[in-house]
Order: sequence, then structure tokens, then C-alpha cells
Amino acid sequence: MITDSIFLEVGNLNGIVYFILLILLGPPVLLGIIGLILFRAKNRKAGKVFFILAGVYLVVGLGICGVIMTGM
Repeated sequence: MITDSIFLEVGNLNGIVYFILLILLGPPVLLGIIGLILFRAKNRKAGKVFFILAGVYLVVGLGICGVIMTGM
């Protein structure tokens, strides 16, 4: 009975926090870099679209992942 409860105990969760931050900030940074490259390569309209996508992803990610990380 006691050995069954050992599997339910959770140890260090620092890796999960870093993983959530990577999901939160990784794609907007990548989309922003792609947008910057396209904007400088005279494909300004596509670059602006990628900037907008990066901004929307960042706002949504901050909302959802931020709530998950604060525990509300």
C-alpha cells in the first residue's frame, strides 16, 4: 500500500515550467524572425502577416499559459 503512493508523489517540476515557457515564447519569436526576414527581402506584405501572427500568438499564449502557470 505504501509503495503504491510513491508513484503518485511528484518531484522537481522545473522542467515543466521551462517547457511551458518554451511553448509560450518559442513560436512568436520564430514567427517574428521569419517576418523580419520576409520584410527585409522586399516581400513586405507577407512579413507584416507574420508579424501579426506572432503578436496574436503571443497574446493568446500569455493569456492561456499565464493562467496555467499562476494556477488560477
